Amino acid sequence: MSFNGYGEFSPKTVRLITGQSVLIDPSSRPKGTCLEVVSGIARVYCPCEETEGMTLAFLQSGDQLRTDLLCSEGVCVEALTDLSFESNVTIADNSGFDAVNEWTLQLLRIRHLGNAEQRLQALLSILVNRLGRRCGQWCELPFRLTHERIGELIGSTRVTSTRLISKLRSLELLLAPIGKQTVSVAPSFIESSPL
Repeated sequence: MSFNGYGEFSPKTVRLITGQSVLIDPSSRPKGTCLEVVSGIARVYCPCEETEGMTLAFLQSGDQLRTDLLCSEGVCVEALTDLSFESNVTIADNSGFDAVNEWTLQLLRIRHLGNAEQRLQALLSILVNRLGRRCGQWCELPFRLTHERIGELIGSTRVTSTRLISKLRSLELLLAPIGKQTVSVAPSFIESSPL
């Protein structure tokens, strides 16, 4: 896994292109500050050796990443779409709401559903509802996840996630055209989610 280091001497606004990752070292960050997403969608994941690559959250415009509440080894931020975030933003008092904690809770709930099909449906539902949009007769996600990443998120293997995605494509519940960054999901599939 490759990522760039990000410390206290980096510019206030950080821009990443789709696919780039950056390591955020909490020990080099001023107290009482966080990162705030200005535009784009990010995946926050753990860089620790034991859990390398484990997804903690997805963030979008306006969401803050409080590094003081995360692992002492830091976290990584991956740009799922072109991404821009502000560094050293004062932590907002959102009455206890923390986007990372909320996402972590939702991802944990997904992992506890009965089977992989339900978990995939719940994952797509939460991604579309929080990060996607309705676009004609489809719900659209502005980014793609690898089958391996989907397997990690739903607690299955890459092979299982590939089989399930192929099934959704054959039932015309999911479209992922070659050469496009977007994924389209049938609203009926999203609306019947177990979560």
